[in-house]
Amino acid sequence: MPWVTENPPEGADLDACVTCGLCLPVCPTYRLTGDETASPRGRLVAIGAVAIGSIDVDERFSEVTSFCLQCRACETACPSLVPYGEIIEAARAEAITQVTPMGSWLRRRVLGRVLATRWILRSVTLLAAVLQRLGILRMLPVVGNLTTGLRRLEVPLPSAVGGAWGDPDGEPVILFTGCVADTWFPAIHAATVELLVRAGYRVSAVSSQTCCGALAAHAGFAAEAARFAAVNGRALAGDALVAVDVAGCGAHLKSYGRFGPEQTSVAGRTRDITELVASAIAEGRLPMLPPTGVPVAVQDPCHLEHGQRIMSQPREIIRAAGYVVVDADPSGLCCGAAGIYQLDHPETGEELGRRKAGAVASTGAVLVASANAGCEMQLRRYLAADVRIYHPVEIYAEALKALG
Repeated sequence: MPWVTENPPEGADLDACVTCGLCLPVCPTYRLTGDETASPRGRLVAIGAVAIGSIDVDERFSEVTSFCLQCRACETACPSLVPYGEIIEAARAEAITQVTPMGSWLRRRVLGRVLATRWILRSVTLLAAVLQRLGILRMLPVVGNLTTGLRRLEVPLPSAVGGAWGDPDGEPVILFTGCVADTWFPAIHAATVELLVRAGYRVSAVSSQTCCGALAAHAGFAAEAARFAAVNGRALAGDALVAVDVAGCGAHLKSYGRFGPEQTSVAGRTRDITELVASAIAEGRLPMLPPTGVPVAVQDPCHLEHGQRIMSQPREIIRAAGYVVVDADPSGLCCGAAGIYQLDHPETGEELGRRKAGAVASTGAVLVASANAGCEMQLRRYLAADVRIYHPVEIYAEALKALG
């Protein structure tokens, strides 16, 4: 059966691929398997075959598309600028709709409803915090595997939602609080607000915003992702910059242009927090601290490096904090977190996680900078307990506090 969803992969985008193979060396699943169908080029061939009616959207097609981590490393390598991320999301939506609509019901509810309902998410998180303290969380099947890298959750749960900070006359910035980040990683939001206020911004966090929709989009739930984008388009309306401190959320917000005019405005105003802080340091609004000689391993999240093409700014922040930058993994292999990827492909996710952790450990650094919550959780699963992993802005904010 051909495409049935509202926004299938575009023929012009598929035709842009010239099958040159430059994507092969950077694709994590191809590097693990050597299988052409596990490469971006191979997946595009399969998607193109469906588009012209040569094959149907079936179980095999679903397997081929779901095995992709959607790290977008291929986009960085592609000379033809194929929008692979959007293509694979649309293909996943077709597979979900045609092959596993009933089997995906629970995920659709969680990714489309629970993440958008703040009180449910916070209630679940509070329960997780209690189980974490009792030592039960890691013993639970699936949940324990997904949350072994979770930081110690605070009780009661703090939140940045609905706040306003800084000089009323400063340049306005809206903090994108997201869903999971606000409940599981509030310390990142706190460091973000602290640095933005110190740099002279007026920061607010509106309560009407919701999940960015990245997890839903990557899983193939296109309608849910569009609904999230519509809500955020209204909530984040105006002229203020939108600061995002989770790389995956930022990459998705910057792709909002495909959803409509309001969302296009949000996309144009979205900035990763490392962009804003690095700029403030360069302009002298935030200080350079004395060198300490202590190494910090910088891990580049895929959706920061490939989704947003940001690499220098996290390093500039770490240097400003007085540390020596060490590249955690020059080969740039995905860490294997990839949202809910490990539910479907736990062995691949684990193998990539262990490889990434090994590359980080080989640097000898005991402090690691990672600008994405999912990557941080993945690293925490496989690195030694004495290795500390924080967002670059947390490391810089802590260095400022230590300096007094």
